Amino acid sequence: MRVALLFIDGVGIGRKDPAVNPLAHREHLLSHFEDAPSPPLPYGGRCIPTDTTFGVPGRPQSASNQTAILTGDPAPALLGRHVLGYPNAPLRGLMADRSIIRRLGAAGRTSTFANAYPAPYLDALEVPRRPSTSPPEFVLTPESRRKVKPSASKLAFAAGGIPLRTLDDARAGDGLTHDITGASARAYGLPAPARTPEEAAAVFWDIASGADFTFFEHYLADEAGHAQDWTAALAALDAFDAFTRALVATRPVEARVLVCSDHGNVEDLSTRGHTLHPVPVLYFGPPAPEVESFSTVADVGRAVVRWLGAE
Repeated sequence: MRVALLFIDGVGIGRKDPAVNPLAHREHLLSHFEDAPSPPLPYGGRCIPTDTTFGVPGRPQSASNQTAILTGDPAPALLGRHVLGYPNAPLRGLMADRSIIRRLGAAGRTSTFANAYPAPYLDALEVPRRPSTSPPEFVLTPESRRKVKPSASKLAFAAGGIPLRTLDDARAGDGLTHDITGASARAYGLPAPARTPEEAAAVFWDIASGADFTFFEHYLADEAGHAQDWTAALAALDAFDAFTRALVATRPVEARVLVCSDHGNVEDLSTRGHTLHPVPVLYFGPPAPEVESFSTVADVGRAVVRWLGAE
C-alpha cells in the first residue's frame, strides 16, 4: 500500500458566493460549500468536512494545525491556543517526538517529501537535504538567515531524518516546485523547470513509487487569501486542481490519496484573516469507511499511520 497526502494551505468550506469565494467560480475538486450541494467527486472520491478549531477559542493557525496534521495529535488543544506562522518551542517538541514521519520510520516504513527547495534556503533552516552540485541559487546574509524559520512540514521530515529535495532534484525530474508549474519560482529568478500540472502529477507518482508515504505541500492559496488577491487565488486553485485531477486519474490501484488543508482563508476574500470554516478533506482510493468519521484535521495524520501500520 502507498499513501499520498496533498496539503494545500488555507482552503475552507465557505458560502457559494461568487462575490467573495473564488471556489464558487469553478467546479474544482475543492469547491464545496456550506450553503449549497456539490457535485459528486470523480473516481469514487469522498469529501469529509473536517473541523479546524479543536474547540479552542480564536482563529485556527498554520503552525498548530499543520503540526496536528503531521503528528495526528490535537496540537491546539494540547497547547490551549492556536499558534500562527511557524511552530514555537512546544510545537517543535511535539513534532520531534510525534512526527508521523518519525513514527513511520520506526515502523520500517519509508517517507518522502516531493517538494524541492533551493539548497541555501534548506541550509539556513538547518534541516537535512540531498546533495546539490549546482552553484548556490543565492546567498543569504547573516540577518536573513536568522529570520528564516522551518515550517511544520520541514520539522516533520527532519524529525524522521529524511533529507529534503533541492532544485537539482526538480531539474532532474525527481522533485516538484511548490507552485506545481515552476512559474512562481522562475519569477523569482530561480532555475526551476517548467511543467504542466499533468507533467507534475507524473513526476509525483514517479517519486511515490519509491516510498510508502509521499507528501506534497502548496501554500499559494493561503498567500492569495491574505492578500485578498483574486487573480492569484484563481491561478493557485486552478493549478492545484489540474494537478490533483491528473494525479487521481493516474492513481495506482492500491494507492490511497488524501487532500487536506489546515484552515480556511481563500474561500472568503472579503477578509484577510483565517476563517472558522471546516476544511474539505478529500479521499480517493480503495474503500476506507473510517474516513467518514474524521472530526478534526489531526485525523488525517492518524489515518496515515494507521494505514501503514505505525500506530
